[in-house]
Amino acid sequence: QVTPRPRKKRKMGDFALSRDDLSGINKPQQDHENLGALKEMGGVEVLLKKLSTSAGGLSETPEALALRKEVFGSNDMPEPESKSFIQLFIDTFEDTTVIILCVSAVVSLGAGMYDDPDKGWIEGVAILVAVLVVAIVTAVNDYEKEKQFRKLNKVAEDILIKVKRNGEVVQISTKQIVVGDIVLLESGDKIPGDGVVLESNVLSCDESDLTGEPVEIRKDHEHPFLLSGCNVTGGSATFVVIAVGPESQWGRIRAMLSQEASNTPLQDKLDTLANQIGWVGIGFACLTFAAQISVFLTTAEEITASKLFDTVLESFIICVTIVVVAVPEGLPLAVTISLAYSTNQMMADNNLIRVLAACETMGNATNICSDKTGTLTKNEMTCVAGWFAGDEATSEPEKVFAALDSMTKDVLMEGIAVNTTATLSKTQGVIGNKTEGALLKLLANVGINATEVRQERLDVERDWVFPFSSSRKRMSVVLRNKYLLYTKGASETVLAQCKFKLGKDARKEFLTQSDREELFKLMDQWANKSYRVLALAHTEVASGAAGDDTPDASALETNLTLDALVAIMDPLRPDVKDAVAQCQRAGIMVRMVTGDNIATATAIARECGIFTEDGLALTGPDFRQLTPAQLDEQLPRLQVLARSSPEDKHTLVTRLNGANLPKDKGEWEAQHPGRNWELEKDTLLPGYYEEWKENRPQDGEIVGVTGDGTNDGPALRAADVGLSMGLSGTDVAKEASDIVITDDRFVSIVKAVVWGRCVFDNIRKFLQFQLTVNAVALILTFLTALAGYEPPLNAVMMLWVNLIMDTMGALALGTEAPTNALLDRRPLKRTAPLVNRTMIRNIAVQSIYQLVLLVSMLKLGDKMFPGIELNSTVHYTLLFNVFVFCQVFNELNARSITNDMNILKDMHRNPMFQIILVFTVIMQYGIVQYGGDFTKTAPLDQTQWIHSVALGALTIPIGFLMRLIPVSENMNDFAGYTSLDDKKRN
Repeated sequence: QVTPRPRKKRKMGDFALSRDDLSGINKPQQDHENLGALKEMGGVEVLLKKLSTSAGGLSETPEALALRKEVFGSNDMPEPESKSFIQLFIDTFEDTTVIILCVSAVVSLGAGMYDDPDKGWIEGVAILVAVLVVAIVTAVNDYEKEKQFRKLNKVAEDILIKVKRNGEVVQISTKQIVVGDIVLLESGDKIPGDGVVLESNVLSCDESDLTGEPVEIRKDHEHPFLLSGCNVTGGSATFVVIAVGPESQWGRIRAMLSQEASNTPLQDKLDTLANQIGWVGIGFACLTFAAQISVFLTTAEEITASKLFDTVLESFIICVTIVVVAVPEGLPLAVTISLAYSTNQMMADNNLIRVLAACETMGNATNICSDKTGTLTKNEMTCVAGWFAGDEATSEPEKVFAALDSMTKDVLMEGIAVNTTATLSKTQGVIGNKTEGALLKLLANVGINATEVRQERLDVERDWVFPFSSSRKRMSVVLRNKYLLYTKGASETVLAQCKFKLGKDARKEFLTQSDREELFKLMDQWANKSYRVLALAHTEVASGAAGDDTPDASALETNLTLDALVAIMDPLRPDVKDAVAQCQRAGIMVRMVTGDNIATATAIARECGIFTEDGLALTGPDFRQLTPAQLDEQLPRLQVLARSSPEDKHTLVTRLNGANLPKDKGEWEAQHPGRNWELEKDTLLPGYYEEWKENRPQDGEIVGVTGDGTNDGPALRAADVGLSMGLSGTDVAKEASDIVITDDRFVSIVKAVVWGRCVFDNIRKFLQFQLTVNAVALILTFLTALAGYEPPLNAVMMLWVNLIMDTMGALALGTEAPTNALLDRRPLKRTAPLVNRTMIRNIAVQSIYQLVLLVSMLKLGDKMFPGIELNSTVHYTLLFNVFVFCQVFNELNARSITNDMNILKDMHRNPMFQIILVFTVIMQYGIVQYGGDFTKTAPLDQTQWIHSVALGALTIPIGFLMRLIPVSENMNDFAGYTSLDDKKRN
């Protein structure tokens, strides 16, 4: 149960209303009571006046806006309470093995002080200090990780919204919204604050997240209250903001929620591996304990209770330390560090990660289904040709438009100005749809202000606005005072509904078959030049049809008069051709999914390298006629899907990766109401899971999908990685996505692939390093115990090795930067093992070398290092020193998990690795030279140091020789398409 905090007396500043007054008309799920309170206040007009605002928007200085934030609050949600450094430090002691080790150290401390009051305390304190250091380092890492992810989440929640400020429509961050702002909403927007509708045109909202009601709710003057965090599913509106941030209804609910972080698939896989390694470590610890006790009982000259207790205690501490070393806490830490580092760096590469798992998944994507506009092209729309009421402009369409007679020009001007969702701002350029913006710029170039025309001739309360529909491929407006409908959309779709064409002096002329053929010929010419072609038309609406009830748009969009055809050029991004080639080299199939006609789509796809000679291009209607089996047969060649709907995109994704396919008859019939399961299950797309799985024993594709519209939500959710567009994407699309491409460019998607592969490779590098240390430490300790020797590494030494291996190794290898060489291989399957054949070879060879070296030193130390005494402190210090330097130099070897001989490649790009390496050497020198009784080490002379470093450095030439041992990759671990050209060669 949540106890509400007592409300403080609120400031009112110069406003006639306080936060508490506004709360009186904004009670949760009490719209009827709220409406009564609003009417009692005097209605919307009085509300605006009391908030010192108007329907034209705020016109205030930064100081006045700051005052609004002070009085009514800011639109910034408080961060959920996170753990402090002290809490994270305490959490490190929740591990059972650490607790056992601490208890054992305390017992050792007591026993040591009893036997030797002067120095007996040292070992116990040393173990406790070592545990303390490990705990502090772990807590620091966890604290920095949480801080990093909080920062990323804050950025992910920051989106842009249209508002009226200083008499102009501008886009600002939702965090800058204040009470009194006039906000413009359209389909796909996420409502940035609670508010009251001023003007509404068929506005509908999905409030299910707040109310639990799954139905769309119509908003108008009778139902004027809008709730922050809800999505606009249709229509448009303007509203005045009355509550923001924690004061909004969503803000109050959010304050009661706690969010638990969930693991990514790679983290889950690593947790499983860590548990398996931990059990191996426990097995070795038990064997070592048994061996040490057995050796003591069979070789001791005198067995007393005191000696037996000391032996059991020391053996137990060593064995618990083995478990601490063996349990690879660094594995989950490594992926966390790598993800934290990568997600932060990916921001600079225009990838905002909303779902952590997407970062690693994108690395193994086998398909990218990309939109055209803005992703492959610049989204810089310009009218370059046109046909205006019979006058053709092959270039400079502004001149032809300007030369039209006044009546014809007026029809075209009105049709463009009233039937648009975009605006042309003096300061920000085109705000909204760039295609519509091209038409507004055309008007501006001939001296016509579209905003003024729209304000003069369109009344959103009176007139009907039918937003663009992917099924109708057009958008329309009905001016009910004139009984006129204006429409624009896909050229062939609009032209099919036209019976007339616009002539001189706005006369309506019959559209002949010859006219149609000439127009289609013109449209094909433009499409083959990669131009997008729009058709503009109008028709008179019968007075009866313009009654009070909003009719179906398609019923009105008939018997049209064709006003104009406009060819719009959107240049290809200069880097997209290389980016597509990089994907294809990396085994990723790139497909264009667009609403453009097939001629325009294939021309652009061919230009950027997506559409090849042997490739296949389909239109949406043809695509929908295929059976699941027929589509599966075409998928390896399908490169372009034109005139497609969001539903087609969703179908394509589900057929590729199997997401959300019906699993039984009931689910199939729910997806296909009125159809016959027995007769049609194998003929209707998208098919069903059983037949899909039968044809894909190796599992489906890993699919990345781009999307920017509200209707793209299902496809973005069905994809393995949903990629929304940060500049052109709706808020609904962003909410449905896993990664937001902040600059809308395809090359940024390729960077996401590179970073995803980098994360996976960094984990493998760390794994290769850690498993080598584990194998050597466990086997060496067991063999020495079995042979009757004192363990070469005491508890403090092993905890230091654990620190090198886990936390510091994760930092060094988890922050390696990516290179484009990562694109020289095909994607890995979901089932590919973390440890591949090459890594097994590397671990085995390095472990064998180190074990042979260390066992030789244990037996022949006095011969290898003349002047030292076997089993002396100096002897064991040398063993410890050589062991550590083997790991230091093997950390360099671990940077390569391939046969690449250059282990220093790009090391200058990873300063963290260099820092960790230098820090490890300095700390090792300090422990050896100055540890004394605390670490049971003795200072080494210069010659011994040189020998220690040299023997450790031999891991480098051993690594070179190791890479000459031939090991082939298991090709069954790899997925992805081979290019059609490669298939022909093979």
